[in-house]
Amino acid sequence: MKKIIMILWILWGGCSTGFAQIDTVSFPKERQQIRELLHQRKPDGVVDCSDFIAVGPKGDISFSHQQWQAVQAKEKVVFKSVRIMPGHEIIRIYEGKVAVVNFLAAVNLLVDGRDVAIKVRRLEVYHQSPTGWCRVAGQGTQVDEQMFPVKE
Repeated sequence: MKKIIMILWILWGGCSTGFAQIDTVSFPKERQQIRELLHQRKPDGVVDCSDFIAVGPKGDISFSHQQWQAVQAKEKVVFKSVRIMPGHEIIRIYEGKVAVVNFLAAVNLLVDGRDVAIKVRRLEVYHQSPTGWCRVAGQGTQVDEQMFPVKE
């Protein structure tokens, strides 16, 4: 009988750890700070940490905000506006210090003198520094609205 109880105890303990999850949906204060940062950001505003890494839509990689701006200038891209689409943002906070954010944005660009309006799915990572939240990584992908229509 002791063996059966011991086996059940071990099985229960092993299974329960498999279901344990990291709490990523708490931290309401930090979540609100990130939400405000997203919605109040201007196209030319800098929210990047000094060790920021950006991956562009063509696979290019930049290791600072200045390098990212240089790529945009080379491609003759000017961001006119970026609007986060309500209801299309997912914010996960890890231990109150790191945020992983996925959102959909309506982006208006000037590309080589032509106006372009696209939807972009962004994945960004933020870090809580002593001076506030800053972005350490980001990547955006244009949404193919023929395949994945966006409901506003």
